[in-house]
Amino acid sequence: METIDIFYQGHGIREIEHIEVAADHTVAAVKALLIEKHGCENDIFVFAEDHDGVVEEHITIRDLAGPAGAKLHLHYCRHVDVSVNFAGRTVTHQFGPGTTVAKVKHWAAVKQFGMTPDEAGEHVLQIAGIKDRPSPGTHIGTLTACPACSVRFDLVPDQRVNGAA
Repeated sequence: METIDIFYQGHGIREIEHIEVAADHTVAAVKALLIEKHGCENDIFVFAEDHDGVVEEHITIRDLAGPAGAKLHLHYCRHVDVSVNFAGRTVTHQFGPGTTVAKVKHWAAVKQFGMTPDEAGEHVLQIAGIKDRPSPGTHIGTLTACPACSVRFDLVPDQRVNGAA
């Protein structure tokens, strides 16, 4: 039987977790496993990483997986309202909870604030008002909860020590 690795984060699950399931499992079957494992309610939604819409429950994991498996996110919010502050300007957009911090940073730095990719590489997203700088692979849904379903970031220079990253 072919199996697929599923890596996931979600509401109340900030660290990346892992399960392995049969390739023909549906999203509904995986959702049921994760609800049982984490004590979630049945009204939680499943998202694919860096996609905005809820994944339909009849889809098989085989259809979602890439070479490294499937990357999913569980959340009660259908979208997260994201604000990014930089140089006296604020931009906002709605993303799916499974969107990575890296994708949000690219959207803000390059597409909204007009930075080159090199300039963007010298900046990081920091949660507004605190010093928490989530890693690029963090799903933004892990940074918020219902009913707020929002997160505010500041785009700040990445601090380097002696030229090291």
